[in-house]
Amino acid sequence: MPPPPPSFGRIRKRAAHALDAALDDTELAAARAALAQGRWQAARSLLVHTGDDWDRRGHRAVVLGQERHSAAWARDWLVAEPASPEAALLLALALVERALRGAERPGLARDACREAAGRAPADPTPWLGLLMLECSLGAEEESLRLFGEVRSRYADHHHAHHLMVARLAERGVCAGRDPLHEVYDFADWAAERAPADSPLAVLPVVAHAERYRVLAAAGHEPPDPVASGHWNGRRARQVMKAAFDWWLEWEQEGHPRRLVDLNFLAHAKVCEGRGAEAAALFHRIGEHATPAPWSYPHHEPYPAFRAARAAALGTA
Repeated sequence: MPPPPPSFGRIRKRAAHALDAALDDTELAAARAALAQGRWQAARSLLVHTGDDWDRRGHRAVVLGQERHSAAWARDWLVAEPASPEAALLLALALVERALRGAERPGLARDACREAAGRAPADPTPWLGLLMLECSLGAEEESLRLFGEVRSRYADHHHAHHLMVARLAERGVCAGRDPLHEVYDFADWAAERAPADSPLAVLPVVAHAERYRVLAAAGHEPPDPVASGHWNGRRARQVMKAAFDWWLEWEQEGHPRRLVDLNFLAHAKVCEGRGAEAAALFHRIGEHATPAPWSYPHHEPYPAFRAARAAALGTA
């Protein structure tokens, strides 16, 4: 039998592995590498050919915007193609990333997102950029309004739903554990109204992890998620079983952000003590760890991921 799950609270080693936001999108990784060298034509081709695959377009634009000099290269692109909606989008997401790091004025990023939205009215991605800003820096009411703007263009937007779950999880932290917290209602609502094959079926698991993050940071839960018991209540077990059963039936091998969901689900199974189910998920994840939820509440994500995977696979 595999050894028990690791104590996340004992992980102190600094991560020696750079987590790759591109996940397993090799075309995105290649375009990002070209963009880092000032060759914005690869990013142009990638975004143009992504078209209206909105989840993929959002994922790719966000990751390209994280490249250190993407704002400068996007401006060069706009000089060459002043009417390009893709160039405006890249500039907008690059400025959002800079604003989130405190390196740019949020107002400038908001203006760029609105400019990009005006050039492509059907595209939810500029509104995703605005939502990213508001969820981190703004008011909840404005976040809800912007979430509505995204949904009006693409109702099942994966990244937008994750952002809203993380934002709503921060409500009522002083109350401590609450199985009736509104973040659970929101996640259940989104999962139930989505198509049967939608990865939003995993959103209730994400809500459970985000609520743990908030409670642990406030001292209402232990810093070791495995020891907290947060994943062992009746509601948590039902949520995890439903999400794992969905994955067995509807595994979305082509979804651009499926590895985000698999990391949340594997983390939940580790915390629940379901090593065999966690192992099946780790096999699918490979090396594609994501910062959330392995960093919760304040761990180095890659060592936490590696320790959990080794325990689940019996290689610790």
